[in-house]
Order: sequence, then C-alpha cells, then structure tokens
Amino acid sequence: MPEYIKQNVQWFPGHMAKTRRLIKESLALVDGVVELVDARIPYSSRNPELDSIIKNKPRIVLLNKCDVANKTATSIWIKHFKEHGAYALAVDCKTGKGLNRFEEAVKTVLKDVIERNESKGMANKPLRLMVVGIPNTGKSSFINRMGKNAKAKVADKAGVTRQNQWFVVGNGIELLDTPGVLWPKFDDPEVGDKLAFIGSVKDEITDKETLACRLLETLAKTKPEAITERYKIEVDESMQGWEILEEIGRKRGFLIKGGEIDYERASVIVADEFRAGRLGRITLELP
Repeated sequence: MPEYIKQNVQWFPGHMAKTRRLIKESLALVDGVVELVDARIPYSSRNPELDSIIKNKPRIVLLNKCDVANKTATSIWIKHFKEHGAYALAVDCKTGKGLNRFEEAVKTVLKDVIERNESKGMANKPLRLMVVGIPNTGKSSFINRMGKNAKAKVADKAGVTRQNQWFVVGNGIELLDTPGVLWPKFDDPEVGDKLAFIGSVKDEITDKETLACRLLETLAKTKPEAITERYKIEVDESMQGWEILEEIGRKRGFLIKGGEIDYERASVIVADEFRAGRLGRITLELP
C-alpha cells in the first residue's frame, strides 16, 4: 500500500455560516444553552466559537455516548467542566442513560431565572434552552428521548438538521434544536482527525483508508490492546497505520482478485467498529 499523505480536514459548508447567525439571533429567545459533546473527544468535539457566541448564558454540557467512552476519563472531564463553571452530565442519548438527571440540572443551572420569573408572577413560564453542538453529537436523539413524542430528524451521519426547530418536552421545558455547526478551520490537524474518527466530518470528504490508518496509529500509541483484542493481531506504536490495516484485512479474509488485501473494506470495518464501541470504551483525549 503506498504511503498516504497527511492532509488537514477542512469542512465549512455555507449552511454552517448561516447556522452561526441563527444561533446568535436566537440567543435572546432562550434562558440557557445545552451543549452536546462526544464523550470520547470532549475537547475536539466542542466548537471553540461557541464561547464567544453564547457568552454568559447558563450552560449544561452533555457528554454523550458515554457508554463507548472510558468511564474514568469521563469522570475527569465532568470535574474539569465543573471547575470551569459548566454543569456537566454523562449521558447516552440513544438509550436515555443519565438523562433522568437533566431536569434537575436545568433547575439548578437556571435557578436565578426561575426565581426571577416567580418574582414577576410568571412561575409557570417555560424554561427555554437552545441545543447546540457540532454534527453527529446526538442533538436530535437527545430531543427525541427527552420529548418522547417530539420528533426531530435523526441520522448517524453529519449534516441532517438544517434549520431551527422548537420542541416542547414537558415539565415546563422547551428545547430549540439547531443544525450542527463546525468552525471555519481546524488549526490543529489532530482535532480534524478525531472529528473524522467519530463521524462528525462527512465520510464522503475524507479518504476511508487514510482515516482508518490514522485511527489505527492513534490507537496503537494510546490503547494497542484494543486492536489486539478485537482483531487478534499484535501491534506496537512503531507500526504504521497501513501495516496494521493490512494485518486486519488478512486476518478477516478481506481479499480481492489476485489475493490482494481489500483495504477499502477493512477501512470501513475499522471505522464502523470504533464508532460502535466494539473496540472497547475508548477516550482519545483528557483535559
């Protein structure tokens, strides 16, 4: 397999610029913000522009997909967010794990808003929160789970929600769903890689084999046992990604005409199995 070229992942479609404007315009309509991040990459899956956009609005951070992230690492991240003034919860929006604590979190974070409404004789005024996050972090799954009968578009790929949508989820809480928004440029190429690993950057604009090779190299350095246990091959941090991918293809019998390794098929399997948590509970970064 030829040596692959490392290129920074770049993706900023026009609808994302529009989304950024929509978020700014909608802030006056909400009392607080719910930010979803991927528990496997809590830093890389945060849009750094959000802090300057939402400013001092109360915020709840949901570390979604906690069931495929390292439990100890997630606890460290929750403590980190708390130390920086954000209320954080570990959740899995598909199964609903951890979401039973969301209502309590809202009442805690919006305590001042609730008291202000009561003092004005508006105790029953709905608490409105904007749901934000980069593509594929689970915003629509969160809303559907919270609202039960609420309906927001859901898909396991980036770029599904394209316009603002309001949902009444009960208990005096209303949620505003927004399209997932990335930022104009990934200054750190590793951030772009991690976003591609979890599927927040469309697979159509990344080379599948390059993506799989980078992921395998990352795991070989940080958690080689995950590769060994899943694919029954021995790896070490000195191995290049394509070498590991080749071993996986050979072990799984992914062959094409002439006995060559089917790298594309092996690449798709590696990415899919990582995203589904079949390589174990893995967190790729710490505070």
